[in-house]
Formats: sequence, C-alpha cells, structure tokens
Amino acid sequence: MFGLEFVIVLFAIFLGARLGSIGIGFAGGLGVLILTFVMGLKPGSIPVDVILIIMSVIGAIAAMQTAGGMDYLVKLAEHILRKHPRWITFLAPCVTYVMTLLAGTGHTAYSTLPVIVEVAKEQKIRPSRPLSIAVIASQIAITASPISAAVVIFSGLLKPMGVDYLQLLMIAIPTTFAACMCAAFVCNFLGKPLEKDPVYQQRLAEGLVTYKKMSEIKIKPHAKRSVLIFLLAIVAVVIYATSISDMVGLIKHPPMPRNEAIMIFMLSAATLITFLCKLEAPLITEASTFRSGMSACVCVLGVAWLGDTLISNHILEIKEFSGELLHMHAWLLAVILFFASTLLYSQAATTQALMPAALMLGVSPVAAIASFCAVSALFILPTYPTLLAATEMDDTGSTRIGRWVFNHPFLIPGTLTIALAVFFGFLLGPVVL
Repeated sequence: MFGLEFVIVLFAIFLGARLGSIGIGFAGGLGVLILTFVMGLKPGSIPVDVILIIMSVIGAIAAMQTAGGMDYLVKLAEHILRKHPRWITFLAPCVTYVMTLLAGTGHTAYSTLPVIVEVAKEQKIRPSRPLSIAVIASQIAITASPISAAVVIFSGLLKPMGVDYLQLLMIAIPTTFAACMCAAFVCNFLGKPLEKDPVYQQRLAEGLVTYKKMSEIKIKPHAKRSVLIFLLAIVAVVIYATSISDMVGLIKHPPMPRNEAIMIFMLSAATLITFLCKLEAPLITEASTFRSGMSACVCVLGVAWLGDTLISNHILEIKEFSGELLHMHAWLLAVILFFASTLLYSQAATTQALMPAALMLGVSPVAAIASFCAVSALFILPTYPTLLAATEMDDTGSTRIGRWVFNHPFLIPGTLTIALAVFFGFLLGPVVL
C-alpha cells in the first residue's frame, strides 16, 4: 500500500512540475485529496506558521519595492560591481547572497542579474561564470537567512533537541558563504573564454549583443527611507530572537514566541513603509515580489501538506527501513534532501516535508544542520525562475541550456557549493554545538 501511495505523491509532484510555478502547490493539494479520500490516510499537518511568515515578510519586501527600495539596492550593487569589475565572479555572489540573507527570499536576485551581465561583458568576462554562482548564492543563502521560512521551520524542529536559533545561524552563515566563495573560484575556469566562444562570436556578428549602462534607474524620493525601515525590522527580529534565546536569556518570559515576533515586526515595517513613504497600499499587491511570494505560500501549503500526509502515516515503517542507515551514514540525509528539493522546488517545503522525519529517525542535530543547505538544490532542472532569468538576460549566449537539459552552467557551481557547505557544516557543527 505504501508503494502505491508513494507513486501518488510522485505523480502529484511531477504534475505540479509540469504545470510550473504555483501549479506545484495546486497539485500538492490534489495529492492530499487522493491520499485521504481514496487511500484513507489521515491528513498531515498544514504548515500554518510557515505560510504566515512568508506572507508577512513578503508584504514588507513588496512595500519596500513599491517605495523604490529595491531600485536603490540595485544601484548600490551596481556601484560595488563597477568599482571592482575584475572581481565580478566573487562580488556577484556576495551581492546576491547578502540580499537574500537580509530579505529571506532569493527572488531579490532578479534585479541584480542585468548589472552582472553588463559588467562582465565590459570586462570581456564570460557572463555565465558570475551569473551561475550568483544565482546559486541567492538560493543557498535562504538556509542562512534569519527571517527565511526554511530557517524558521528548521530552528523550531531543533529547539526540542537543545539547539538554539543562534547556533543554527552560527553554523549556516559561515559554511554557506565560504562554500559560495570556493565555488566562485572554480567558476573562473568553467567554459571557454568569451572571445573564443563560437556562440558569442556568432551573436556578436549578428548584432545581438548590446552594451548599455544600467544607470538609467531613477530612485524614488523615499527609497532610502523604505530600505532603512526594512533593515531596522530585520535588526529588531535578530535582537528579539537573541534576547529570548536560551543561550542569552535576556528576556526570561517573552511576550510572544519568535515566529509570531517575526510576523509582527514585518507587518509593522510594511505599515511604516506604506505610511512614511506615502504609498498607495493597493499598488503593493502589484509588486513582482508580492506575486512570487504569494505563489510560494500556495506551493508550501500544497507540497508540505502532501509530504507530511505520507510521512506521518508511515513514520514507523520509514524508521524501521532507513533509521539505522541514516544513523550510520548521516551524510545520506544531504543526498536525500538534494534530490527531494529538485522536485519540490522550495527550501521551505522540502524542510517541512522531510526534516521532521529525519530528526525522528535519530539523525543527530550536527548531521541535520550540516545537511540543511542541501534543500537548496533548485538548480538541477533548468526551470527555476531566477535560473531562467539569468539565461534570458545574457545576450552573449554563454549562459545557455544544453541540448541534454542537464548540461547547463548552473549544475557544477550548484552541486559544488552544496557539497562544500555540507562538508564545512560537518566540520564546524561539533565546534558550535
């Protein structure tokens, strides 16, 4: 019976992948319907906190974007990249990593990709090199962001095991960032030099490659103010989480848990941005970050609910089958998360669907934290939005998807980054914990 139920889950995931975007959330709901009404399983838990956190964070980001804050950040990124253009392969992932770290969503990378392409072309650097690692950095930084849904979910699962939110960040941030920088070094040697790429030469001869400045962006009057308010909200989240942490213990009886505090701070930031930056509230719902964030909510709802329905009904069988194997070879958890995230297309959904079962199977906190970054393998199939955007924005043709689908410029940097982050996690984890 488990085999048939597993096939139903796979069918729902593949159907969702075929529909694309929000469709994977829709298909997840269909899978839950079949498992409960047809197969007779008890429905799993709905990740309500995760969805509410995504909604509140995205609301604040969308308000900041509407006020022009994202354009201001792009101008800052352009200044950094153009000031040291020869270091574009290292600076590009730094920029996208930090933006994702602060925003809790990798979709902030869209706005910086055109700048990366132009700076790379000006320096005669193959754009696929900085673009590929920049996209990967924007994905893996989710597992290190203090306000991302994936980190909030995982820290909540680790708390009963005596692992603090701050300890998770102390491991996740340095290991993922170091892995990105190591992979960036390797990216400098991937692909032919731009002037020797026949595709580039052909496109150049046909007049398809253009050179333009990115300074046309006009900054709105209250853009800086919106960024400041948003950053202060993030600082408030970190300070509050630190204060109620068992490691610090400054607030013995906190007025609310960390998850609710994140929602309060983000909604308050959105309110202040809307009021102080004189925004028309209805326009916020038209921001691209708002649309992508609400799509993510539906995806998490459907996919995480689907995964939990299957796992919660068969946790004893799963533990009997794979518990000892994972205990003896903890690194296999990273492999499982790696391939699962390829199908689930969401760090938060993968974390919610598989991490509870992994911890119940006896995986140690060190192994779980070290493997956590593997939920960011969204680059295997070249269909993720930021990946596609990078491909479309590179008019040199260097960032192209091969005829065999999997031979694209994101595969090696992404796999290497996750492998190194897992390795660094196993080294640093025992030191911090």
